[in-house]
Amino acid sequence: MKQLTDLSREEMIKLIDVYAKNWLAHDGCWFLAAEEKLGMAAAMELDAKSWERFALAEARRIMREFEIPPAGGLKALEQALQFRLYAAINRQEIEWVDEKTMIFKMLDCRVQQTRHQKNLPDFPCKPVGLVEFSQFASAVDSRIKTTCIACPPDPVSDFCCVWEFTIDS
Repeated sequence: MKQLTDLSREEMIKLIDVYAKNWLAHDGCWFLAAEEKLGMAAAMELDAKSWERFALAEARRIMREFEIPPAGGLKALEQALQFRLYAAINRQEIEWVDEKTMIFKMLDCRVQQTRHQKNLPDFPCKPVGLVEFSQFASAVDSRIKTTCIACPPDPVSDFCCVWEFTIDS
């Protein structure tokens, strides 16, 4: 039996992909179970509470493991976003407006892709996304403000969601 330390670089990359997909599948299964038992409104409320906690933990762990300094501003956020589980399975990009404004675009989202394959409408993730991205950004640097530019149920076109991060100083 192979151990993690025996895996090649390619196998490690494949494993990260598997882990990220499994994590997202678990999140989806959990949400569907909550929706079936409690209804959509309660499931969304619980999902937001879960993401509030997870985004904070994820940001702190990424910062610690990759030695991203606290209060490092938007540059630290840019770096931390690259190490999220989402980054392993969703195509994303970052654009800089100026030194105080950064735009994050999720170009492909496995959640929305799966729903489209099943001929389902976009998952209305904006309320949860507001909590998730705000918590993640503020864990990196409490001065960062998060604004949703577009996220389902908003109309989207060549992207899945777009977030603006700003910092005053």
